[in-house]
Amino acid sequence: MNDFLREIENADTIAILGHKRPDGDCVGSCLGIYNYILDNYSDKPVDIYLDAFSEDFMFLRGADKILHEKKDQAYDLCISVDSGDLDRHGDFVSYYHDAKRTMCVDHHVSNVGFGDVCFLKTECSAAAEAIFTLLDEEKVSLHCAECLYLGIVHDTGVFKYTNTTRQTMEIAGKLIEKGTRSDLIIDGTFYKKTFKQNKMLAKALEASFLMFGGKVIVSCLTKDVFDENDATNIDTDGVVDALRITEGVECALWMYEYPKEGTFKCSLRSNDYVNVNLIACALGGGGHVKAAGCEVEGDKDTIILKVTEMIKEQLDADV
Repeated sequence: MNDFLREIENADTIAILGHKRPDGDCVGSCLGIYNYILDNYSDKPVDIYLDAFSEDFMFLRGADKILHEKKDQAYDLCISVDSGDLDRHGDFVSYYHDAKRTMCVDHHVSNVGFGDVCFLKTECSAAAEAIFTLLDEEKVSLHCAECLYLGIVHDTGVFKYTNTTRQTMEIAGKLIEKGTRSDLIIDGTFYKKTFKQNKMLAKALEASFLMFGGKVIVSCLTKDVFDENDATNIDTDGVVDALRITEGVECALWMYEYPKEGTFKCSLRSNDYVNVNLIACALGGGGHVKAAGCEVEGDKDTIILKVTEMIKEQLDADV
């Protein structure tokens, strides 16, 4: 038995925390652990705390049990999932600080390591892949498998990003052997878009522009656009990747001002040699070499200038 499972066995009450603005890997990873505990340690109370997430993930078992508001409770064990640092947990971080024991499971290169026990697997494509390596494969149920498969699908872009490895594909195959409905997960949660998502994508593409000889593409939507379209950040899912695949582009910067006016969420993606994690870390965020993000307060144009100048430094260095 490894330390991950030992910590779970020794805890009477467990809390699972994901990051702010949870994506598919975050939701799938949290629910993967939740279902593994539910299936194999049914006597242990376990709670997941997350912000609101896409309705597309609600078919996963336990998604309707996820808590979006804090309650007055302390836990024996708090597990940080898919989060490069504790700030990513938002207000829910108090459960981590109050827990008797803490554990971290992550795959971000920006993570410096934290928790009483830390499993930092930067070689894994997704937190969900890292989690699978910690579980007893024979005890992974269909419900757990579908959660982890969804996480891997979303963080690999359906296995097309360069973070996809042989291990990724082998684990995905094992999860399919458990009965995972790959067609439902891929089409229903990755490719399917709502009408509102298509509208926001159109607005983001219309607002986009090229810089530095077409090697950088930038797009930004301000809060008033979200308000006019009754949209949230969930309705912009997929925008940054649509920008990234523009012909000739090495790096994409996608920014939006939501929900707080004057605060911009910046998502960075690169195709080849720009290390966007370095840029995000310099601005208080982090992530991966080719996919990272941060939050920056200030004026839109000033932020764009600052971030793109940092990108240009790497573009010039590669010449």
